Amino acid sequence: MQSNSCRAIGRRSAIAALALAACAASGLAQAQSAYPERIVTLVVPTAPGGGNDAMARVVAQKLSTMFGQQVIVENKAGANGSIAAEYVARAPGDGYTLLFGYIGTHGMNPALQKLRYDPVASFEPIGMVCTSPTLMVVNPAVPARSVDELVKAMRARPDQFNYASAGNGTAPHFAAEMFKLATKAEMAHVPYKGSAPAMGDTVAGQTQVMFPSLFTAYPFVKAGKLRALGVAGPKRSSTMPDVPTLEELGIKGVDVTQWYAIFAPARTPRPIVDKLNTALNAALADKDVANRIESHGAVVETSTPDQLRMKVRSEVAKWRGVVESAKLQPD
Repeated sequence: MQSNSCRAIGRRSAIAALALAACAASGLAQAQSAYPERIVTLVVPTAPGGGNDAMARVVAQKLSTMFGQQVIVENKAGANGSIAAEYVARAPGDGYTLLFGYIGTHGMNPALQKLRYDPVASFEPIGMVCTSPTLMVVNPAVPARSVDELVKAMRARPDQFNYASAGNGTAPHFAAEMFKLATKAEMAHVPYKGSAPAMGDTVAGQTQVMFPSLFTAYPFVKAGKLRALGVAGPKRSSTMPDVPTLEELGIKGVDVTQWYAIFAPARTPRPIVDKLNTALNAALADKDVANRIESHGAVVETSTPDQLRMKVRSEVAKWRGVVESAKLQPD
C-alpha cells in the first residue's frame, strides 16, 4: 500500500502538471490575442513592380495601419510562384509569415507540377483578396479585328501564329490551350520567364497572341500597343466594357478568371487565422483600398477561410481536368 506521504507527493505532482498546462494554455491564448506583436511578412511570388506586387502592397499598407505593426512585402519570384509557396509552407505556423497566393500557386501548379507543398494540407487559408479577368490580346499588326477573324486566319495559316506565355503552367498558357481546344485553331507556344518579357515580345510583334491578366495588359491596350479581342471569363470587365467575353462570341469553356488570396502555413492557430481574416475583410471594405486595387484592373472579393479552402480544392480539380484534356506536360 502507498504511504500517505507518497499519495500526497503524487497529488502535488498532478496539481503542478495541471498548473503548468494551464499556464501554457493561458500564455498561448494571450500571445494569440496580442497578435501581431512584431513585423509580419507577406511573401509575394512575383518580382517587384508587377500587378501582384502592387496589390499586395496596398493590402499590406492597410493592415499595418490597422494592426499598429508593420506588414512588409518580401518578393520571392520564380517557378510560377512555387518558390514562394514552398517557402511559406515551411515557415512556422505563427501568423508572422504569410503568402499572397494566386491561381498559379494554388490551382495551376499543383495540377501540372510535382511540388514540395500541398495546396490544401500545407496552408491555412486566410481569405480572398480579389479577382482579375484574363484578356485575349493581339499585336496591332495582326489584321484580324475580331476573334472570329483570328480563328479563321489561324486555321488557314497555323504556322504564322505564335502565342506568348509567362511560362509553362501559367494562366496565359492554360488560357491559350483552352482556347485552342474550344476553337480547333492552332498556334505555337512560346514560353517566357515571366509576364514582362512575354508582354514585351507580343508588343514588339515577335509573338502575335497572348492571354494576360487585365491589369497586366490594360496599359498597353490603352496606349494602342495591343488590341483586346475578348475576355476569357464569365462577364465583361467594367474597365473595358466594349470588349466581349469569349462566351458571348460562342467560344465555350474558356474561363481563366485570375484570383488572389492570402494564406498562412499549416498549423497556424485558428484564433490568429480568424483575426487575420477579420482584418483582411475590413481592409478590403475600405473604399480607398478597393479603388486602388480596381485601378490595377482587379475587383475586390472577400471570403471566409473555409470558403477559400473549398475554392482551392475546386481549382486544383478544374486545372487537372484541363491538363488531361490538353495533354499538357510539365517542364
